Amino acid sequence: MFSRRQFLVASGGLGAAALVIGVLPKFAASTALVSDASAAEVFEVTHSDSEWRAMLSPEQYEILREEGTERAYSSPLNNEHREGQFVCAGCNLPLFSSTTKFDSRTGWPSFWSPLDNAVATRQDRSLGVVREEVHCRRCGGHLGHVFDDGPKPTGLRYCMNGLALTFVPQAV
Repeated sequence: MFSRRQFLVASGGLGAAALVIGVLPKFAASTALVSDASAAEVFEVTHSDSEWRAMLSPEQYEILREEGTERAYSSPLNNEHREGQFVCAGCNLPLFSSTTKFDSRTGWPSFWSPLDNAVATRQDRSLGVVREEVHCRRCGGHLGHVFDDGPKPTGLRYCMNGLALTFVPQAV
C-alpha cells in the first residue's frame, strides 16, 4: 500500500530525481487543491483524527483518511461473489450492490454503479493526471477513483480500495 507522499520516495534513482524537479511543484499544488476541497466539505459522520485512528486499522486509516491506495490484487474482496452489499468501512453506509460488481482485471474491486446517494466525487489532480476521486458521501472517506472504461450499462468503472469497504452478505 502506498500514499501519494510515499510515491516519490519509492520511485528511487535518477528517474525519481527528474520527477521531483519536474513534477513536485505541480504535485504540491494539486495535492493542496484536493486537501482544500475535502476540508471545505461537511459530512454527516465526523470524528477527530484520534477517533478515526482508534476506529480503523492503520491500513484503513491510510486509505480512508489520507487518500492512500492498497496494492493491486491484495484485497480478498476481489474474490467476493456472494449476494450482498459493500459498505463503507468508516461509517457502514451501503455503497455498492454485488449485482454491479465485475472483474475489471485491475486488481481492485470494481463496480459499474454505486447505490443511490452513496458516493460523491471530486477532481483529483495528484501525480500529474486528472482523475475523479470517489469518497463516501456520509463520512468523506476516500474509496478510490471512477474511470470511463467500464462495462455497459453505465460505461463506468468504480475502482475501489477493498480496505475501504466491508462486505455484508444478503440475509437468507
